[in-house]
Amino acid sequence: MNTRNIFLIIAFFLSWGRANAQFEGAEIDSWLSENTAEMGGRSILLVWQNGHIVYSHAVNDMSGRQKFMDKIIARRQGKPADLDDFTPTSRIAVASCSKWFSAALVMTFVDEGKLKLSDTVGKYLPVLTRHGKGNITISECLSHLTGIKAPDLKESIRDMKEVNSMNEAVAQIADMPMEGKPGKVFRYSNVGLQIAGAVLEKITGKSFETLFAERIAWPLQMKNSDFGKGKVAMPAGGAYSTPEDYLNFLVMILKKGVFNNKRILSENSVAQMQVNRCTPDIKIAYSPAEAGTFGYGYGEWIMEGKAVTSPGLFGSFPWVNNDKKYAAFMMTYYLKSTGRHDRYVELKGLVDEAVGK
Repeated sequence: MNTRNIFLIIAFFLSWGRANAQFEGAEIDSWLSENTAEMGGRSILLVWQNGHIVYSHAVNDMSGRQKFMDKIIARRQGKPADLDDFTPTSRIAVASCSKWFSAALVMTFVDEGKLKLSDTVGKYLPVLTRHGKGNITISECLSHLTGIKAPDLKESIRDMKEVNSMNEAVAQIADMPMEGKPGKVFRYSNVGLQIAGAVLEKITGKSFETLFAERIAWPLQMKNSDFGKGKVAMPAGGAYSTPEDYLNFLVMILKKGVFNNKRILSENSVAQMQVNRCTPDIKIAYSPAEAGTFGYGYGEWIMEGKAVTSPGLFGSFPWVNNDKKYAAFMMTYYLKSTGRHDRYVELKGLVDEAVGK
């Protein structure tokens, strides 16, 4: 065997060793054990790096009260209570984690030239023009810069469940007051993505749910993810998903729009989604406490260290670290938001450290 072949063999095994290095997850195990009781009693975390899942761990620490409440909720929904451990295929509502899905869906139309980020919504939805909101752009819809003074998230979700069509949902938004010039006021809410979803339905003649299935869920093999069976899709918070499904989406984002060698989004669209639109000249009218000092792009928060995320009201926490080249998703289900921001940052720090070893 010549020297060149020996060198190639050594290089291969060194490379293989780096790609398959042991993920040191003991500290993360401990963190999940210590924090899960405060996060609804159940959690599961998946971490993907170098082509495969390097960490998967679930904790079930439900108290008697949490189990009782789950049974009550399940009874109201007409289904059996699920008190088992979360698994990679557990399916729950992911609330604002939906925003990332919906922004990506909009960007598929931008990639195809069927929509421009600079397009004004009045072009597609005249009712908004009649109410002085027609000059809002698609870009501003995706980044919560519409200037519309929307109700808080819980009230908005409750109101949206009462509408019977996307047109009715847009008419409801049209009646909301303005609190500033579009592009100059940031208010984290459901209205921008609801408007964007209505625009997609107008230009295609298809439902938002169908478009999501065709352009995001099916190509990403997200077999158990959708926007529910309600009368009107809620692009900003109505998705259901599983840890393994959501991780497929995150891997696509990490790989700059490609999944299983198939392009879902252009590299430019992924990059545009990750540009912080909350510049110093933007007035912050409302930002949830759990976001801390994060910036905001299209459907996702911008964290420190080239990381992006879109956590939900029920506590689930997806993120992509572009610098350390990994993706992760923690599924939880609880409403108490106290301490969430610190938990997110702490958990991300532990995973950053583990993948870097």
